[in-house]
Amino acid sequence: MRFSFTPEQDEFRATLRRALEARSPTKEVRRLMATEAGFERDGWKRLNQELGLTAIHVPEAYGGQGFGFSELGIVLEEMGRGLLCAPYFSTAALATTAILNAGTEEQKRALLPSIASGEVTATLAFAEESGSNEPSAVTTTAAPSGGVFRLEGTKSFVLDGHTADLIVVLARRPGSKGEDGLSLFTVAGDAPGLTRRALKTMDETRKLAHLAFRSVEAKLLGEEGAAAAPFAKTMQQALICLANEMVGGAERLREDALAYVKMRMQFGRSIASFQTTKNKAADMLLDVELAKSAAYYAAAAIDEGDEDLPALASLAKASAAEASLQTAIHAVQMHGGIGFTWDNDTHLWFKRAKSSEILFGDANEHREKMMQHWTH
Repeated sequence: MRFSFTPEQDEFRATLRRALEARSPTKEVRRLMATEAGFERDGWKRLNQELGLTAIHVPEAYGGQGFGFSELGIVLEEMGRGLLCAPYFSTAALATTAILNAGTEEQKRALLPSIASGEVTATLAFAEESGSNEPSAVTTTAAPSGGVFRLEGTKSFVLDGHTADLIVVLARRPGSKGEDGLSLFTVAGDAPGLTRRALKTMDETRKLAHLAFRSVEAKLLGEEGAAAAPFAKTMQQALICLANEMVGGAERLREDALAYVKMRMQFGRSIASFQTTKNKAADMLLDVELAKSAAYYAAAAIDEGDEDLPALASLAKASAAEASLQTAIHAVQMHGGIGFTWDNDTHLWFKRAKSSEILFGDANEHREKMMQHWTH
């Protein structure tokens, strides 16, 4: 396993950063996060037509670019840094990976090209009212009816669920329990009987939705009753994607805070020269670099088929969750009184760090999962 990026990957990162800095300044972030959709279709299509980002880890046979999760991690890290308001994580990191993991060859050829081109946005709906990410908590049912399936139930906290064109839904056969009887289904965003409602959230840059299914027609994705393993793999990959996104945001916070304290003068000198400020800056650097290492290693582990992937995914998420939130706290403190104001941009990344900390499980939960994997 390599422990550094290739020159091509570094150049890709530099090009992507320039593009996102031009497309996603904080003024644009504030404008888009105030809209109901949270993004604009025209901008989303241009982003994918010019850079092909949703096609990054989609195999070439399905209209993608055929890269791996290391490259997808770079994209997500830079998007976390720029706080891009777009349904990228829900489409590329969740729905696309679920289709790749669970779908048949025919389904992949039918569904992935339009997602890879940016024509279709998608998401994965799995959590319900309890907020649990565990498959055993799923109560949404899928009953066969006239050659199709009918979904009954609700899903909550669905990323970009109120705008997605295609929804991949985790449901179970009526009467089944635990992980038995779980299947994945695809549902059109405008399907009759589907009610979608945007949720009020602390982090306005990442939209969540509540979905209600009332006899909604759905198509089976993959094999019926065999979704437990593909779903588990999808969530491991999603954890690693989220960790890479979080370290991008943490690095941006660290750099902005350091630039501010170098500029801010007090008692005739820069407050960056004060010992307490130096300590915070050193802690931030250490936390962010360690979290980066865990996120990068885990992304490479996906591409190389590491058997310890479940533990590495949990390690990456736990490290990134704590590092990004603690970095956000330090950044607010280093900005002083202005750091608590709406006009200062620090709160945008602070809220993203806090929401991402608990998304798909917090650090305590994932440390427990990591230890369970390595002790069995």
